[in-house]
Amino acid sequence: MYQDLKRMFWWPKMKKEVAQYVATCLICQKAKIEHQNPAGMLQPLDIPEWKWDNIAMDFVVGLLRTTHKFDSIWVIVNRLTKSGHFLPINIRYSLEKLTELHIREIVRLHGVPSSIISDRDPRFTSKFWGSLHQALGTKVLLSSAYHPQTDGQSERTIQSLEDLLRACVLEDSGS
Repeated sequence: MYQDLKRMFWWPKMKKEVAQYVATCLICQKAKIEHQNPAGMLQPLDIPEWKWDNIAMDFVVGLLRTTHKFDSIWVIVNRLTKSGHFLPINIRYSLEKLTELHIREIVRLHGVPSSIISDRDPRFTSKFWGSLHQALGTKVLLSSAYHPQTDGQSERTIQSLEDLLRACVLEDSGS
């Protein structure tokens, strides 16, 4: 919140006052999730050298269905700049439809990535997905089972997105 405000406003002790406000804001506290560093040593991934050359992706599922029949969000994050695309989807989309969406929204705008990090979602472990990226020359890196830290960038982005969605729902419901 402070980062957003400081772009447009400034006053003495602003950071302290914003922190105090957030600490006493009921909606902020209900929407906030605690983030703790995982125990143990992690093996770092290579640092990307060019934007949209290395991406991470995951799905936010279990959302209420919209009027356009979307019930999930496909989160695709650029590992270098941390910018992302949030693509509304229906969880029942076929691999062909997801591939078409990936090409239209990511490849068309940013080119073919050299690597993709994802969890072991069946959509990402399928022969079709593997064959597609082998033909494109993209290396698909899958996280270890029960180790979401491997795909930490998209996981952290998803947590932030969920915090924002939760705050919007709480604000809209008047709680």
